[in-house]
Amino acid sequence: MSELFDKLPMEGVKHIIAVASGKGGVGKSTVAANLAVSLARNGYKTALVDADIYGPSIPRMFGIEDATPEVIKFGEKESIFPIEKFGVKIMSIGFFVDRSQSLIWRGPMAAGAITQLYENTFWEEIDYMIIDFPPGTGDIQLTTLQRLKLSGAIIVTTPQEISLNDARKAASMFRTEELEVPILGIIENMSWFTPDSHPEEKYYLFGKGGGHRMAKEFNTWLLGQVPLVMEVGEAAEKGLTIFNQSNKTVIDAFEKIAVTIVKNLEESSN
Repeated sequence: MSELFDKLPMEGVKHIIAVASGKGGVGKSTVAANLAVSLARNGYKTALVDADIYGPSIPRMFGIEDATPEVIKFGEKESIFPIEKFGVKIMSIGFFVDRSQSLIWRGPMAAGAITQLYENTFWEEIDYMIIDFPPGTGDIQLTTLQRLKLSGAIIVTTPQEISLNDARKAASMFRTEELEVPILGIIENMSWFTPDSHPEEKYYLFGKGGGHRMAKEFNTWLLGQVPLVMEVGEAAEKGLTIFNQSNKTVIDAFEKIAVTIVKNLEESSN
């Protein structure tokens, strides 16, 4: 059993990617979850960390709210085994707290909790670890960026200007001189709405072109535009993914995003 503790924390994790947003309600967790599943379906060893300490939603999205990770102690150390579903190894503070109670933690407590999730989990070999950040630019983000070496960050926004303003703040955090984390690209969520009865029509409910403008502003990729599809939200409520619903546009969008991220990271590391 001692071999579980021979490795350094996070050793064996090749790429760590943060998924961030400036505000809540833009579908960041949905993007993080489905991106992780897309990578796993493409044959990559994938992990997903729910770093939203105050409002963990990943267990609900994967239908594993009642799961309890196994914890093995060896001397003074302990190792937590992540829950695996859809080929993704998942860790969340939501596994360890009563979901009917609100979490009221000061900064140091939250920072300590997220550090334990990263460093006390037995990840084994991982090609891509996706970290679902909480909204904003607070203690969790700074602790993660100080403790881990990230391959890059993905910014999730919706097309309207009010969302873009908040997303710019999140993107600027990664560009600060002390951190300098590459921005791998922008994902524009809820780009348009298409009724099931009229699949050829697009209604731009939240404006148009915001993701393109932000990608140009930060000199990065627009990784993809994901339409607003009711079936996607319904699937998440049932603990399912985009691959359990019928809208091919959404599936194609995430497949393209996953392929582009892998390609870009492989080229930058060569």
